[in-house]
Amino acid sequence: MTDLVLDCSIAVSWLFEDEASETTDKILDMVRDRGAWVPNLWHLEVVNVLIQASKQNRIRYASIPKRLDALSKLPVKTDLETHSRAFTDTIYLAEEQKLTSYDAAYLELAFRRTLHLATRDKALLKAAKRLNIPVLL
Repeated sequence: MTDLVLDCSIAVSWLFEDEASETTDKILDMVRDRGAWVPNLWHLEVVNVLIQASKQNRIRYASIPKRLDALSKLPVKTDLETHSRAFTDTIYLAEEQKLTSYDAAYLELAFRRTLHLATRDKALLKAAKRLNIPVLL
């Protein structure tokens, strides 16, 4: 059963050897076993991180499809309500918690679905804790 929201910061840690850790590997196992939820912006965020890594010569552009293929095989469910909450709940959370709208989308999804949040983003972790949203990491 899916019980977590997967932030881009965790997902991309699986795509870069120097960012993986024991904790992120455990989260990967959880996602493989039980799945995860993501807001509909997650895919664009992941792609953007890979494009930027390519521009910075951290990875070769030609390796991006293979990395995305690995992620696409995970049982990740896209939330179809994220966009309809952007102008209401998400913007209010962003303002209240001093987050970007992107980070607030993850927070809103975890709050609405009563799920754990898996993130490495420090500001997002602090906001989740303030709102009593359980976090992984």
